[in-house]
Amino acid sequence: MNPFATALPDAAPARAKANPSNIRPMHTSRRSFLTTLGTLAATPLLARDFGKNVEPVRYPEPDVIALEDAFKKIKIGNAAIERLHTGMRWAEGPAWSGPGQYLMWSDIPNNAQMRYLPEDGHVSVLRKPSNYGNGNTFDPQGRQVTCEHETRRVVRYEANGTVTVLAEKFAGKPFNAPNDIVVHPDGGIWFSDPGYGALFAYEGKKQPLELKEAVYRIDPATGKTEMVTDGLFKPNGLCFTPDYKKLYICDTGSTHYKQAPKNIQVWDVTDARKLSNGRQYISMEMEVKGEKVAGLADGIRCDTEGNVWVGSGWVGPGYDGVQIFSPEGQRIGQILLPEICANICFGGPRRNRLFMAASQSLYAVYVEATGAHFC
Repeated sequence: MNPFATALPDAAPARAKANPSNIRPMHTSRRSFLTTLGTLAATPLLARDFGKNVEPVRYPEPDVIALEDAFKKIKIGNAAIERLHTGMRWAEGPAWSGPGQYLMWSDIPNNAQMRYLPEDGHVSVLRKPSNYGNGNTFDPQGRQVTCEHETRRVVRYEANGTVTVLAEKFAGKPFNAPNDIVVHPDGGIWFSDPGYGALFAYEGKKQPLELKEAVYRIDPATGKTEMVTDGLFKPNGLCFTPDYKKLYICDTGSTHYKQAPKNIQVWDVTDARKLSNGRQYISMEMEVKGEKVAGLADGIRCDTEGNVWVGSGWVGPGYDGVQIFSPEGQRIGQILLPEICANICFGGPRRNRLFMAASQSLYAVYVEATGAHFC
């Protein structure tokens, strides 16, 4: 998604050193230390500084918050939020390479793709220019697939270094600016096309939108691109349920359409290629400090238990970060960050490390959950 400054006010909190008075004491019982988490996190550290010379956080991590008992078994008592890298302009599209054992993500305004190596924390430029690439994923063969803003296309990077264009037009017209992308086990590639990368030169190339905002599927056998729905204002983040029988779609249309809801929809997947019965999964409205507020749901991922993890923001402290929902749509937990969080993914050898692309920084935290999909 393009979180352009003219669409919504900048609610990111000012940076300040953590207030020692907000640091909570450790429990003497190890079991309580590891599992009694929600109550201790009732007052999060809102002005958090992740600098190298800052006093480390005292466990349990106060900004990973259990709102319901279901999340207490997911939060790890002795795992902290880590800031792995900073200095980007707008980070999106984190994706974990299983064969390569690295994380890659997009820094869209800098026209670059970045890479993080967990063994030594090394960060380097993976690809520049990237044609202002946004969403990324890896297919079952381990090949990177990317949505490009500037060229308005979906591409795949082959093992020999060549680039294969998978989709660039529909009904004879160029796409707006493909955004997020997921791969079905049958090889079908699904992507959203809300058009943010064509609205401003900052994240692509300013050019008119020629198609209604929609979600598409690229057939693995024929290579044909078909529209699966145009029933959202601006479809953004995509994620299948663990059994691939449903598809979640985040709608960020409120950036341009006053009547657009701030919600996530869920659709039934039929024959692995069609969508039906679209309905609201969850509203992004929640109560923060006694006030009901609603931000935007951007990137989205599922764990193997069907819980839904959502990069969210554009409200401010107490909201921005990651929100976690049960399969039934109950908000069960939060991960608060000092920046707006766009996209997320599970990675690491056990897929139990949540990576968060949040504005200018990349964050990570270990959780007792396993990512359900390729990355």
